Formats: sequence, structure tokens, C-alpha cells
Amino acid sequence: MNGTLRTLLGLAALTVAPMAHADRENEDGRYAVRSSIELGPRPEFLVNEMNEGPLKNRLMACLDNEPRRTDFSIGHRGAPLQFPEHTKESYVAAARMGAGIVECDVTFTKDKHLVCRHAQNDLHTTTNILATPLAATCVQPFTPAVLDANGRVVTPANAECRTSEITLAEFRTLRGKMDAFNPAAQTAAQYMAGTANTRTDLYSGPTSGTLLTHRESIALFKTLGVKMTPELKAPSVTMPFDGFTQEAYAQKLIDEYKAARVDARNVWPQSFNIADVRYWVKREPRFGRQAVYLDDANVPADLPSYGELAGYKAEGINIWAPPTFALLALDAGGDIVASDSARYAKAAGLSLITWTLERSGHLADGNNGFYYQTFDAAIDREGDLFEVIDTLAKDVGILGVFSDWAAPVTFYASCMGLK
Repeated sequence: MNGTLRTLLGLAALTVAPMAHADRENEDGRYAVRSSIELGPRPEFLVNEMNEGPLKNRLMACLDNEPRRTDFSIGHRGAPLQFPEHTKESYVAAARMGAGIVECDVTFTKDKHLVCRHAQNDLHTTTNILATPLAATCVQPFTPAVLDANGRVVTPANAECRTSEITLAEFRTLRGKMDAFNPAAQTAAQYMAGTANTRTDLYSGPTSGTLLTHRESIALFKTLGVKMTPELKAPSVTMPFDGFTQEAYAQKLIDEYKAARVDARNVWPQSFNIADVRYWVKREPRFGRQAVYLDDANVPADLPSYGELAGYKAEGINIWAPPTFALLALDAGGDIVASDSARYAKAAGLSLITWTLERSGHLADGNNGFYYQTFDAAIDREGDLFEVIDTLAKDVGILGVFSDWAAPVTFYASCMGLK
């Protein structure tokens, strides 16, 4: 195997590797952070899985090249294809694979500290809370599934546990796990299982899955040499929360970057709530210039018109970030091309970011769901992931793409000379 495509076992040791010449120690002293980039075998595997043609030839020629960090590659929740999302280990893995930008989704605790979680109410699926005394704080205690006589699920198992029900000190006692649950569970232990077979629990052990505050993520990202894209998550509680307003929540996110002396040019604050984006544009214009409006369209009919997209730009919103299906379509010959929405956004003067690659399992099964809904008929090989990335880069002209496993995007961007 060539020198730039290490095994994934190398990633397993990211957080405990001996410090080499280019290493830096993280602030807590536990983590040796190496500046070299290691992609593992996945990019080479995907290139070999491609159909023959010019793109495959171009990528094949890059397999021995040294990869470089690129802002085109955005670590979605870190690297959750293999590591528990929004944990230190997941973030380090994304940075090691060359992601130039890494995401901390931001919510808050009972005592109003900002922490990295995908949702305020996801602790039951992303942490070990149900196996701890803090299970007593869950707004919906674990309820076992109701099964019929043949063992089929009649009513799925359920639970709901929120960061807003626990203090920061209590939050720190939890461990991250792969985001999953077993709907047929009869016990809390069974409920916390259920990881998809395209993922792994190998890095979800009792001494890993280190949860972070938003401030801690900033410090880690500075050490890793990556830029930052925090997403302000919708609260599960009614706002104001104990006097904490939505505007104060949006402001606190920005204030933590200011306190850490992070250049606004290195931060892309995001929200699905356009009011948050408008707030940043108006009240924090240095950060607002790169504020990202996330689009929550579920199907093409939900997507904004040209007039709506132009309206975003007129308000001072510069970046629109819809799901991948919104930006791609099929032409009359069945080839993947830029969608009408992509063309409308460009005509309106908007820059584009999209989400999310490496969340659809095996691509060759031809049933790739939400993210591929407008162009799935053209997908029949694992290597078609590079056809998707290539179209997004060249035909759509995106700034970057979120991925649950940064290595293939980093490899493509390095090969094509993208920043």
C-alpha cells in the first residue's frame, strides 16, 4: 500500500499516538495531535470501484500523491461513520483525514452552557445516559417495545433525554456512542444498541466518546488547525428558557468565538432557523458574512423558488446549504448534472454548501434514500460517490460538502487542486 493511504487502524490510534516532530499537545495534555494527514484505504477502494473513464483515470493518478487539508472537505459532526458524533475522538479523526472545516452542533444545558450535540433531545441515542443514574432526568423514561406474538414491533421502544435537563457537570459524566437505537428493545441496554451494519461500535468504548462543550471544541479545533462551522440547534424547550432568549442563545455562540480570539473568516455559523441567520447578519456582520442558511427541504417540491433565493441574497445572506438532492438532477441521457435549484441559487448570487455524504450506507444496492432521491437512478456502484462529488465541484460549484467520513472528499479535492 502506498505511503498516503494508511489503514483505518491508524485512525484508531489518533488520540493516543506518540508525539512526533510535527505534533502538538492539546490543552488537556491527553492528546497528541499530529499535523500529517492520513486518508486510510477508503479513497483507493472507491476509485477501484468506479466505472472506467476519464474521472477514474484522473483519480487513479493521484493515489500516490500527498493529500493536503482542504476547506472543501467539511467534517459533519466529526467523523461519525466510525466514531461517535460530536466527540473529541470524532473531531480528531475528521481533522486527521484532512477536513479543513469541522462542525460542532450547538445546544445548551440546564445551566445554559453551550455543548456539542446534534440535538438538545438526543442524549438517549448518542450517549450512555440510559445506563447511568442520569436516566432519572429523562423527560421520557425508557419504555420497552410492544411486540406481537411473532416478535414484530407493534409500538417501538422509546425514550427522550435532553441536555436542558442536566447541568454541565452532569453532562461531563456521560460518554458518547454511535447514534442509534433498537426499536424492538425490551431493556435500556438493548435500546442503546442498534448501530447500522455499515458503521461500527469499535470506537465507542467506556474510555472514549469524550463529550465537549462548545468552548472546548473551539480550543480543540485551534489545536488541530481547522476552521469551524457551528450549527445553532433548535431548542426542544420553549424559549425563553429561564430567561435565556433565542437571540441571547445566538449571540452566546458568537461571543465564545470572540472570547477565543477566532478570526470571523474562519467561522461559518449555521442554522435551519432563518431568524438566527438574520440576527447574525444584522448584529454580528463580520460573522454574518459567512452565516449559512440550512434548508430543511424533504423533497424537491419544498425547495425555494428563484425569487425566494434572490430574497435571501437581498437580505445579506450569502450562503445557502440545502441537502445534496437539491443540487443534483439527471439529464435526458441519465447523467448526473446540476439541478434547476443549483442554477437558480448561482443566478441569485448565492454560494453553496451541501450535506451530507457517507450517510447512505451501501450505494450499490440502488436504494439510497433521502440524499440521492433526485439522481439515484444513476448510482449503482460504491465508486459513484466520486461522480457525485465531481458534479458538485465542477458543475454546481459548491464551496464545500459535509461528509461523515472526510477522507474521500479530501482525496478528491487534493487531486483536483481545490482549496
